[in-house]
Amino acid sequence: QAEGKVLLFCTEHPFGHLIDTLRSEQYEERRYFNLLKLSDVRYEKLPFCMRVLLESAIRKCDGFYIKTDDVSSILDWQMQQNQAEVAFSPARVLLQDFTGIPAMVDLAAMRDALAKQGVDPNLVNPRCPTDLIVDHSLQIDYSKCAIQSPPTPTDESHGAAVRSPAGRPSPRGSSSSGHCAGQRPGHQGSCSKASCSDAPSGRSAAVQIENTPLLCPFHLQPVSEPETMIRNQEMELIRNKERLQFFKWCSKTFKNINVVPPDINAVHQVNLEYLCQVVQEGEGFIYPDSVVGTDSHTTMINGLGILGWGVGGIESEAVMLGQPVSLTLPQVVGCKLVGTINPLATSIDIVLGITKHLRQAGIGRKFVEFFGPGVQQLSAPDRTTIANMCPEYNATVSFFPVDDVTLQHFKNTICSEEKLVVLEDYLKAIKLFRSYGDQSDEPQYSEVIEMNLSSIVPHVSGPKRPQDRVAVTCMKEDFINCLNEKVGFKGFHISKEKQATQVPFLHEGAEYNLAHGSVVIAAVISCTNNCNPSVMLAAGLLAKKAVEAGLTVKPYIRTNLVPGSGTVTHYLNTSGVLPYLRKLRFEVVGYGCATCVGNTAPLPESVVDAIKQGDLVACGVLSGNRHLEGRLCDCVRANYLASPPLVVAYAIAGTVSINLETEPLGVNSEGKDVYLRDIWPSKEEVNHTEENIVIASMFKELRSRMEKGSTFWNRLESAESALFPWDPKSTYIRCPSFFSKLSKEVCTPQSIEGAYPLLFLGDKVTTDHISPAGSIARVSAAAKYLQSKRLTPREFNSYGARRGNDAVMTRGTFASIKLQNRLIGKTGPKTLHIPSGQMLDVFEAAERYQRDGVPLIILAGKEYGSGSSRDWAAKGPYLMGVRAVIAESFEKIHRNHLVGMGIAPLQFLPGQNADSLELCGKERFTINLPQELTGTLTTSTGKSFSVTALFENDMDVAFFRHGGILKYVARSLLL
Repeated sequence: QAEGKVLLFCTEHPFGHLIDTLRSEQYEERRYFNLLKLSDVRYEKLPFCMRVLLESAIRKCDGFYIKTDDVSSILDWQMQQNQAEVAFSPARVLLQDFTGIPAMVDLAAMRDALAKQGVDPNLVNPRCPTDLIVDHSLQIDYSKCAIQSPPTPTDESHGAAVRSPAGRPSPRGSSSSGHCAGQRPGHQGSCSKASCSDAPSGRSAAVQIENTPLLCPFHLQPVSEPETMIRNQEMELIRNKERLQFFKWCSKTFKNINVVPPDINAVHQVNLEYLCQVVQEGEGFIYPDSVVGTDSHTTMINGLGILGWGVGGIESEAVMLGQPVSLTLPQVVGCKLVGTINPLATSIDIVLGITKHLRQAGIGRKFVEFFGPGVQQLSAPDRTTIANMCPEYNATVSFFPVDDVTLQHFKNTICSEEKLVVLEDYLKAIKLFRSYGDQSDEPQYSEVIEMNLSSIVPHVSGPKRPQDRVAVTCMKEDFINCLNEKVGFKGFHISKEKQATQVPFLHEGAEYNLAHGSVVIAAVISCTNNCNPSVMLAAGLLAKKAVEAGLTVKPYIRTNLVPGSGTVTHYLNTSGVLPYLRKLRFEVVGYGCATCVGNTAPLPESVVDAIKQGDLVACGVLSGNRHLEGRLCDCVRANYLASPPLVVAYAIAGTVSINLETEPLGVNSEGKDVYLRDIWPSKEEVNHTEENIVIASMFKELRSRMEKGSTFWNRLESAESALFPWDPKSTYIRCPSFFSKLSKEVCTPQSIEGAYPLLFLGDKVTTDHISPAGSIARVSAAAKYLQSKRLTPREFNSYGARRGNDAVMTRGTFASIKLQNRLIGKTGPKTLHIPSGQMLDVFEAAERYQRDGVPLIILAGKEYGSGSSRDWAAKGPYLMGVRAVIAESFEKIHRNHLVGMGIAPLQFLPGQNADSLELCGKERFTINLPQELTGTLTTSTGKSFSVTALFENDMDVAFFRHGGILKYVARSLLL
């Protein structure tokens, strides 16, 4: 039967003639849409990212959501860019829990509404495969240096303290009583961890990092490390119990959704390391992977040849429900990378160099696609990091087509041998595989920006401020200039005759000399380099080569290695470079902020005396992010930020007053000069170690954690029912009223009669003004509601955490203290209830209007709804009774959200606005909505004017007629 369905689908499909079969002895046959059968020369001239859009449009073409005109427009991209509006159906949706919870609450409410109509609620499921990653709920209550401990957790529904589950075995290495090794002042014997937790509540500290001891807050003595993680996880479970139980119910009840539980990994990492497929299989076909997500890091996935970008909550919800994303065909800027990367340039240098280049090119809201011979020099992590930097240079996506580097990455990570062969054969069959050796099939781009990678020069920052960058090749010259300059941001004002001063001193029985520029502190810190292992690996590989070449670090230099997490130590050890770092005196001293904040060990007294005797400008070199003068040590005046391998190099050299290109770092045991170029690891060496050892190990660990699941998640109980059992006492999860008046019949849009403006707003009203995401003010309407549920202000949490409760979110609509409402003439979340003349909270006024059966509108200026995409910025006004927003212009995504909730976006005609029409905002408005949905307005003063209804396609009109996308989908299941 399944095969029959596929055949029927293929016969009726408007592009069924493009269906082909992928055959090989290495795998079973796969069916796919062969775009080469279009026999259209324009296809091979399309940028690769546009080919992904075209394949989706062809495969999903149904004549309603996606039409043959969409296919024609994409194929004719060269002429239609920035003009044609097309629909795109991504392969999957990615949600994080803050944005995912309102979407899943809506689906649960839809099940209730259909069940009341006698329809099987099991029919309500996401139609597009959806992954929801619970990664935004962890708060840090216990840490390795928890001087203060967290508040006693409470269960809202019972108001009593909740204790940790009984019977949990003691972590290995801790006593059964869980005592620390110290004594609390005034107490005899050891203190229990409970005693160590009775410091003032309401405080939090840093996260516990593996392989680091938890310190008792009273004795600063180690407490068993695993207990820290367990207690933080228990707090997470208790604090978010309702939300997690709801997600657990969703994972068991809904089809087509995958819930990744807490304590696994961050959403963008799970997307990169586990969920991405490059080639998906479903509905009897294989096709390119693509994704839209509510996480700001969704664009990282473009670095692996998977098209994806971030969207708002309502847009993601629409895609989940089977609706495509609407977008104007973008311009695609080709970024051609040429030249050879400077051997001393690290991945961070490259990423920041490309980011700066694209920012200066001015490519706002365009797609960027990378090509050229230089691309092959970038590793997969480099590419995903560049793609992740899209917001920094204002691009929508930065796309790297799949090539040999990508294939090697997938071979080491997520792909089986068979999947890898299928992936390569399919992408080559439809010309989605990039071969940089053949330039005859170069795509045509809107414009081409060329960047020479050899122009990226490694820098250090200093000697006093992080913004003062110095090219490594100019370091010696710049340091001498700093000695000459007057005391200031860079100068030390050392007289010429004193610049050659050298001071001999004894250390551990041996004599050494210090001079201006001598390095006395060298710290390799990974806190700013965790996302890309290559720079820490480069430091380790350089250390290995230095040791093998017979180089050493002088013993008086205060060296240390402070990884940002135990993961860094793990991959340094796995790759075999940690012993070599130790031989150069770079020992792991712990995890946390140390050297950057001045927590370095004191310098040897002989060193300090020598510095003072010669009034020397001694130097510190570190790979952190802060190095203000005197911060590392009060006698170390010059401090430089450098990449981890350069920190090791300057430590070996013993001075920053050196030209690393022309002067040797030192001499080996045979008296031969050794230069930096002799021991600097090539990018190929670093990439090989990163891909084959580090990343493979990390992916293996993630797969293991995904398969095992979270212990807490596995133990968590949830309902076993098709309908969610809403708890009336809950203040986090509540059944919204979007479906309260759901009927089978679609009502023709009626004119809006006698509407009052709820608000009269100016220009650039953002989604933060409309639906704040931060803390809940104690005097707000939402606070009054929560207080009525017997919650204290400390338990209010934030609007973001309570997105699953429509009662809180509606009361939070227009609750911004920065809201400027012309009806009241001052800033604040208030408005005028026009019939009574009273000034009320916006929610209270809307509630009174709804009680009286009065429809509402909003008057606004330019760029209404700008800022971050936020679903409740449309849901909130809808539940308040707002039927239309009349503005001079709308932010596009917010306009889509208004239509998706059944609110009419009406735009003043060109040259007109509320002021030119002499509107005071206190009039009553009647909006006539004819069949073609262009509005004519009449006010209570008898004034009449026309507006443009911004419904851009048939889908918009259909959604509005149904009262929004949720009702549209629900009715489709009723029929």
